Amino acid sequence: MSLPDTNLAPFAFDGLPPALAPVETDDEPRANSSAVSSAPTGTIDVPPGSRAVIYLRVSSKGQVNTDYDPEGISIPAQRTSCERKAEALGLTIVHEYIEPGRSATEMTKRVAFQEMLERIRRDRDVDYVIVYKLSRFARNRTDDAIVMADLQKRGVTLISATEQIDATPVGQLMHGILAAFNEYRSREDGADIAYKMKSKAMNGGTLGRAPIGYLNVTENIDGRKINTVQIDPERAPFVKLAFELYASRDKTFADIAEELTDRGLRTRPTQRRPAGPISDSKIQQLLRDRYYLGEVRYKGESYPGRHEALIDEDLFNRVQELMDERGYAAERRKRHDHYLKGTIWCGQCRLEQHVNRRMILMRTTGRHGNADYGYFFCRGVQDHVCDAPYSSIDRVEDAIAEHYKTIRLSPAFVTAVRSHITSALNDQAAAQQLLRKNLEDQLAQLTVKEDNLLDLAADGALPQDRIRQRLRDLARDRQRVTEQLSQVHGDLSSGRAFLDAHLDLLDNPYELYVNASEATRRKLNQAIFAHVYVAHDEVVGDDIRSPLRELLAAERGWEALTSGATPEVARSAIQTATVRHSGPETPKAAPKGGLAELQNLWLDLPGGIYEDADCSKPLMVEVRGFEPLTFSMPWRRATNCAIPPLA
Repeated sequence: MSLPDTNLAPFAFDGLPPALAPVETDDEPRANSSAVSSAPTGTIDVPPGSRAVIYLRVSSKGQVNTDYDPEGISIPAQRTSCERKAEALGLTIVHEYIEPGRSATEMTKRVAFQEMLERIRRDRDVDYVIVYKLSRFARNRTDDAIVMADLQKRGVTLISATEQIDATPVGQLMHGILAAFNEYRSREDGADIAYKMKSKAMNGGTLGRAPIGYLNVTENIDGRKINTVQIDPERAPFVKLAFELYASRDKTFADIAEELTDRGLRTRPTQRRPAGPISDSKIQQLLRDRYYLGEVRYKGESYPGRHEALIDEDLFNRVQELMDERGYAAERRKRHDHYLKGTIWCGQCRLEQHVNRRMILMRTTGRHGNADYGYFFCRGVQDHVCDAPYSSIDRVEDAIAEHYKTIRLSPAFVTAVRSHITSALNDQAAAQQLLRKNLEDQLAQLTVKEDNLLDLAADGALPQDRIRQRLRDLARDRQRVTEQLSQVHGDLSSGRAFLDAHLDLLDNPYELYVNASEATRRKLNQAIFAHVYVAHDEVVGDDIRSPLRELLAAERGWEALTSGATPEVARSAIQTATVRHSGPETPKAAPKGGLAELQNLWLDLPGGIYEDADCSKPLMVEVRGFEPLTFSMPWRRATNCAIPPLA
């Protein structure tokens, strides 16, 4: 079976750079080259049919650095076995290719292997390839099949020094079996390593080399050598300083890297590169690394680590928030960035076409290069579906600031709301306590009835079938009461805090906005508005997020009532304000823990807009009231104190 040359593209046979060409001299030690010839091409005149190359590989660097010999122990042993095999077959080795510390899973990353294949394809001066084992050649059946097809096409035979594979049917069968087994071993070993690494992470162990600020050390405890991590006294203070400098808001990654270098920070030396200054990209990675919080991460999961934390969570979170503001995972300070981007939308498209189109920022330079002008324009202008004029940044900024004056809640309304919430909370808390006590009493009564029935069953005074039926009825009643008890909210403070925060936000939003930094202005805009529609440098509409939208609408109704308007007029004012500030987004679900009940108060804040009753507080119990279920009624589960639901 033969395959065309195009099937070998993944192995990069063509166009190898000169740096990857086979080494043609013996001047350097073998360990310093990825492909070293024991008999360079051209120095030995070998007749066709007996020319062989050998391929030697170990899968990790550690296997090369285990002996006085620079090649370690495995490479010389493989070479000896391959040379004996060549001698037994009467073959002459014309070249050898050494792969020190390369895995077999990625064949395209094995430089010497690619050099060998390129030589076979280009020079056609090789008859045999000898390897120590087939697993040294490939551990993937697909790669093995593709390369073997190419070797067979060019008349090259693969020989294993320790396995019986050849061109015979039995040899080919053995080759296929070994290839499948090698792939299984590779996958099995990988799964085993992954399981052990996850177990180590779950136990708080550090995987691999610890980041800067820590040192990998070996402790000797009772004769046992334990690999662990300790704080690097030389570099750890610089790590905390990096977080503090970035949290100050006036430093970039490059600024921090430069300052730390000036103060004496140097990276840890490795076998490949000496100690040197830290780069700004490393600063970015450092500031995102939760390892400094005392955590260990493995495949997206975090586990408590055994190492000591260098950074407290408050500082770490402040840094993460600031990095998110500046561009999420990377600190991309865009050339055209502005705190209004993402908040303002084209008012003309909204009013005329009933569609939402974002406004884009553009900056231009004056004719003489001494002035910078900024404009917002609708992205529909680029698509020729909108003809709205460009809006000056300065005028749009002033218009947004002025618009904040229109969403302020009046002090009288805020006072009324807080008073109403306090009164309602007191009544609701009392109702919840009473309801809870009522349900707990019912459970106690059901327990007494069950005990009585069990006593009667023991005496045999009543029919057993009737007793079992009564016990089943009591079990259903217990389950129902238990479910009701679980739904009673005992603490509504979280809901009150939620409303208080929004009342504070709209107490004087204009002053808060104009005195805030650009980063805070961005947060305010995103917290209050889903969209702000701008046309001709003016705000022509907005979409306010819930629950601020409901608070503003309730204030309009309250103002109408206090000015003497009828409830119908007040309802109309609330509806108009709600529609005015409503957008296409769906309000988020209210948090649990009593907030849903408190949000119902917004509809009743004016004190009777929707109901003419004296009390506008929502009912906190079910329609049957607080009394226990009456079993003596002729109809099933009736109650003698039921009250009708509110309209």
